Amino acid sequence: MPAMELKSLIRDVPDFPAPGVLFRDITPLLGNAAAFSFVLDQMVMEAKRHEPGVIVGIESRGFLFGAPLADRLGLPFVPVRKPGKLPAARMTVEYSLEYGQNRLDIHEDAMAPGARAYIVDDLLATGGTALATAKLVEMVGGTVAGFIFAIELVPLGGRPRLDAYPVHSLLVYD
Repeated sequence: MPAMELKSLIRDVPDFPAPGVLFRDITPLLGNAAAFSFVLDQMVMEAKRHEPGVIVGIESRGFLFGAPLADRLGLPFVPVRKPGKLPAARMTVEYSLEYGQNRLDIHEDAMAPGARAYIVDDLLATGGTALATAKLVEMVGGTVAGFIFAIELVPLGGRPRLDAYPVHSLLVYD
């Protein structure tokens, strides 16, 4: 399935969640079983190259791709959550967004020491959330094997912030 065909399943929503923002909505892609399966197939092929031991999904849309990816690879799935969502002992990272501060949590026992974590999210924009997730993985003793995103928004400059890690995006918007 060519990238242009996949891009036709990404809906542009102007002025969401704030005026001046062009939101890339993945729900039409998720609603197309063949396209969603194709995206997961591509993610599986890319993930295998990095020999992960665990798949880490970033709340919340990273769960949509990360959990089925973990299932297809026969690997554990680790959720990285927004504050107040994890019930057991956890590690926390605060990070900056283009519109303020936020925080992410991971369970302290989320993975074995040295586990190769492959981090999944729907979108790479500024890279703040992804970088915070990498820090969490390292705080609990894991190693970041790489990142995969369904979409990358190049003008927002996220990839250079992740230059210490392998990064792959399926759809790129320049």
